[in-house]
Amino acid sequence: MPIRQLSETMINQIAAGEVIERPASVVKELVENALDAGAGRVEIVTAGGGLNLIRVTDDGGGIPEQELELAVARHCTSKLSTDINDIRSLGFRGEALPSIGSVARLSIRSRTAAGDSAAEISIEGGRIAPVRPAAANRGTTVEVRDLFFATPARLKFMKGERAESSATSDVIKRIAIAFPAVRFTLAGSDRSTLELPATDDTPEGQLRRLAQVMGADFPENSIAIDAGREGVRLTGHVSIPSFTRANALQQYAYVNGRPVRDKLIAGAIRGAYMDVLPRDRHAVVALFLTLDPATVDVNVHPAKADVRFRDPGLVRGLIVGAIRQALTDAGIRAATTGAAGMMAAFRPGATSFGHGGPANNHRSYEAAYRASGSGYDPARSPQRPLDMGFGESDQPAFETGPSMSADARASQTEANETLLGMVLGAARAQVHENYIVAQTRDSLVIVDQHAAHERLVYEALKNALHSRPVPAQMLLLPEIIDLPEEDADRLAQHAETLRRFGLGLERFGPGAIAVRETPSMLGETDVQQLVRDLADEIADNDTIETLTERLHHIAATMACHGSVRSGRLLKPDEMNALLRQMEATPGSGTCNHGRPTYIELKLGDIERLFGRR
Repeated sequence: MPIRQLSETMINQIAAGEVIERPASVVKELVENALDAGAGRVEIVTAGGGLNLIRVTDDGGGIPEQELELAVARHCTSKLSTDINDIRSLGFRGEALPSIGSVARLSIRSRTAAGDSAAEISIEGGRIAPVRPAAANRGTTVEVRDLFFATPARLKFMKGERAESSATSDVIKRIAIAFPAVRFTLAGSDRSTLELPATDDTPEGQLRRLAQVMGADFPENSIAIDAGREGVRLTGHVSIPSFTRANALQQYAYVNGRPVRDKLIAGAIRGAYMDVLPRDRHAVVALFLTLDPATVDVNVHPAKADVRFRDPGLVRGLIVGAIRQALTDAGIRAATTGAAGMMAAFRPGATSFGHGGPANNHRSYEAAYRASGSGYDPARSPQRPLDMGFGESDQPAFETGPSMSADARASQTEANETLLGMVLGAARAQVHENYIVAQTRDSLVIVDQHAAHERLVYEALKNALHSRPVPAQMLLLPEIIDLPEEDADRLAQHAETLRRFGLGLERFGPGAIAVRETPSMLGETDVQQLVRDLADEIADNDTIETLTERLHHIAATMACHGSVRSGRLLKPDEMNALLRQMEATPGSGTCNHGRPTYIELKLGDIERLFGRR
């Protein structure tokens, strides 16, 4: 087949296939253009999930009339200097507008601050119409109609309107976090309005924007991050271990202000929370990396979603170290959602006080009575005492046998005023031989004694692992493992570090590694699989976290079996000692499996339960 030059329209449609995946991709490109133009307000309107209409209006610098034709020409941009390594804007490739115009009906209406009037240009399926005068305020309005009408095959791969609208909303939120001083609105006939008012670029303003996107409970359940290493700075906020989500959708990462979905950053976040979260839970984070543009490649993907760092090990180490240090410095904190869950547990069912007024309550009682049939049933009566889940069989008032439900020994003497001022307060009782009830000056604290002591033992074992070399066991016969030459080289370079963790290995000819020692804690293990996993991780992240994770898993198992068991009666001094150890131990707000070790209920919440507030 002879070689021939593709038409400009086909070139743009191929580029559109790379850049314009769905309506949310169009919104991303247009909003980034608005922000690069210095907009302080960005308004987005969609219809049909974005397939029928996308309109983005901003109050930025605008496009001069004589440059409108260049704006829709391929590879024309105002954002790139002569140095391809010095990229300081969100967009720079000059492909978005001509690519959108090749598969949709596109119009751009713009006016500069110095312009007396606006001008407009249109593209339909790649055909450009002449520039014409228009009426508009300062800024730019880009309107995209009938997306993919020129390439109808792409429409088969679109999801429903709700899914496309949700993807667009996620894009706006992800961008808005990086620009708190900009006001964003997203509206349309197919969705409720999303409005994110402008705050400011201060840390407080940034936190207010995070609350707008992540929820009002995020600020009080988060920790500020501010760390740097070798010219790389990391800022942002991360959630405390007891505040989690079921997926990673609320993990936001930014590189020089650009929202990215980078597997290295995602892996670093998982590594930082490795032993404080359950495997099926995810932290809530917003991290901002700032570094020299020359040390990061943002041009590895047409949609600029991925980046590549010159020194990935440095970036990963900074993220893991900064988050772990922040969690340690924050001390012991319980998520406010734990108290909310407890409040909800105390108020089961629809019956509640203070809602609807006496008339509504009376009508609900009558309805319940009519539904009960012919006779009166005390168990079904709406006038019965609320069942809070504490029902027990009758007991002597001062029973002291092993079946007692609360150990009152801790409350025989008045709590020391100093203890009441501590984070976890003074132990007052032990409930069901597993839960310590403590009192502070303004709250009630319930501690799971087994989970709490499990974390304390685990942290002690971890400190022992990292404070001295891990004991190793010599293999009777060295394990010879064939590997690609580059993997063998990487392992050999990390041989000294691996030896500290009890894994002794050395080169054994070309493309082979000889393992002579393994960590004693691992016992009998699959050495070949362990070494191959380590080689893969070093290739990806230049770390040896696989071995560390295995050792920590063994330590966690030992801690679980060596901690205070459920069902053990504790003396008051033992309970208070456990509380003080928790306060002094990093990460003690969750156990090794990620479950909370304590829940705190403020006095104000308790008073609301009893209608005192």
